[in-house]
Amino acid sequence: MKEFTLEQVAQHNKDGDLFIVVDAKVYNLSRFAGLHPGGKAVLLDDDVRGKDCTDLFYSLHRSEVLLRPQYGRLQVGVVKGKTEKLRPLPAGSLSPVPYGEPQWLVKPFKSPYYNESHLRLQREMRKLCDEVIIPEARRAEKAGERVSQEVLNELVKRNLIAMRFGPGSHLKGRKLFTDIDPSAYDYFHELIIHQEICRCGLRGFINGLSSGALIGLPPVLHFSNDKELGEKVTNEVFEGKKWLCLAISEAFAGSDVAGIKCTARKSEDGKFWIVNGTKKWITNGMFSDYFTKGFTMLLIPRGPGVSTTYIKTSYSSASGTAYVTFDNVRVPINHTLGEVDQGFKIIMSNFNHERWIVIVFCVQLMRNVVDETLKWASQRIVFGKPLIEQAVVRHKIAHMISGVESSQTWLEHITYQMNHMSYAEQAKHLAGPMALLKQNTTKFAQDIARDATQIFGGRAITQSGLGDLIEEFHRTTPFDAILGGAEDVMADLGVRQAQKFIPKNVRL
Repeated sequence: MKEFTLEQVAQHNKDGDLFIVVDAKVYNLSRFAGLHPGGKAVLLDDDVRGKDCTDLFYSLHRSEVLLRPQYGRLQVGVVKGKTEKLRPLPAGSLSPVPYGEPQWLVKPFKSPYYNESHLRLQREMRKLCDEVIIPEARRAEKAGERVSQEVLNELVKRNLIAMRFGPGSHLKGRKLFTDIDPSAYDYFHELIIHQEICRCGLRGFINGLSSGALIGLPPVLHFSNDKELGEKVTNEVFEGKKWLCLAISEAFAGSDVAGIKCTARKSEDGKFWIVNGTKKWITNGMFSDYFTKGFTMLLIPRGPGVSTTYIKTSYSSASGTAYVTFDNVRVPINHTLGEVDQGFKIIMSNFNHERWIVIVFCVQLMRNVVDETLKWASQRIVFGKPLIEQAVVRHKIAHMISGVESSQTWLEHITYQMNHMSYAEQAKHLAGPMALLKQNTTKFAQDIARDATQIFGGRAITQSGLGDLIEEFHRTTPFDAILGGAEDVMADLGVRQAQKFIPKNVRL
């Protein structure tokens, strides 16, 4: 490629003959100037035309802008004697920013929780996300559509959909991604998969990527009375052929699950349940083929009498959030899950894993924001020096880092306990700590969203550009404080669980 000196570039400094330099690359903007989204005047400014604009460019744009083909074609050469310094990291790379990764991934830190199979899964999952999942997340989020079948098939062929449901007999006989032995697969493997996907930072897409099934399929996995039906539905979901969601919340009942009003009564011949009622805020409801619901837990296929309507939420319709109506829906008796009138127990047993997933998502989304904020505070020049040189900014960042690292540490501790407890033991001993961790994490997340917004300023309220991830997080993170149980409910549950175990003979 042709070499230019900075003196030669400086000669191209007027309308119709306009060059600039960004990171040792020379760009000819002569024809582009009139198309510049910010107007031609920006490019004809004395600090821009014919100048090295590297610092100015990165105060306004993300680095990936220059990777777009339409802008890459504007490059006409390089600066003689200078080399590119700000090249994007290859797919699969770890963030070089302190606290941009959980410490178990960063040398020289060690962790007792992770082994070589976890490291191998993380490496391959990171590469898959960078190359396949994150580009699809951006497309789907922008279009407000569910994940494409092509990308879903990429997950299916690696058995990643099945792996997202944690360890268990459902993995037996399956060839798992990175050749993990199904009997050795644990909750830390599952944690890694979820957190790598969450690096995309797009909450609508994250919830749209089978999150409905993550909370809706376990009742089928664990409580199907018709084993053949249960295996059929499970395989359809794992193979990406069908979608399933949990339909519990109603306009009448959110955190107060006991207040649901949707009814199911047996038909006169005893062969069907007749279901009537509505459900609200149902993740993936718009594109689900099956719904699990009820005090008598039922598996309801989409069919006559089942209708869904989009609910417009703070995040995109890529999540498929729906209002669901059941109007005299006939559900075969063999679609009953567990015992009649015992659905509440199934719902409660399902909550621990649901809340754990919400925490896993939330911690990674918080970490994304810390990573972005540290980069921005280091490159943004204010009053002649980097933003991070201001003590008040460092104080905000310190609070952000503390929130992420304490949440990750508590999460890993609970995950370790999950690996060493039965399902029943988890329900007894982890419901309280899980509720308190969820409440603590989502409160930290909202603090982090507020602090990051202050540091990014106006960029943090714009759905594109340097602060787009911050805007997304600030807009959507309050959802995590509601999903699986509101913060106040979680705090109360945690203390009530502790109250049960206070010995009667203990006094000050």
